[in-house]
Amino acid sequence: QVQLVESGGGLMQAGGSLTLSCVISGSIWRINHLGWYRQAPGKQRELVGTINIANIATYADSVKGRFTVSGDNAKQVVSLQMNSLKPEDTAVYYCYTNAKRLPWGQDSDYWGQGTQVTVSS
Repeated sequence: QVQLVESGGGLMQAGGSLTLSCVISGSIWRINHLGWYRQAPGKQRELVGTINIANIATYADSVKGRFTVSGDNAKQVVSLQMNSLKPEDTAVYYCYTNAKRLPWGQDSDYWGQGTQVTVSS
């Protein structure tokens, strides 16, 4: 079974920095994407940033230049460095991976339980 466990959330003042980390446990044959999504109260879950198997990153426009996703497929870990935080970054942040558990298996999405990030003005 694949499990994703996030850490590092908390309360931060606007303009500050915070780093989220995620450890993926379980047997995985290939990771296709690693990254982070977030969900603010009353809103749908949205992409923050992901990196693909070629280590090419994709970011939401709202976080470009402020957030950085870093991952290590072999170690099955991913982090999110968040700088210049804004109150609108307040959300539950979810670790995400799309991976294949077996060579002949299907690609599947896996999610962490989420960690709260609150940015005060």
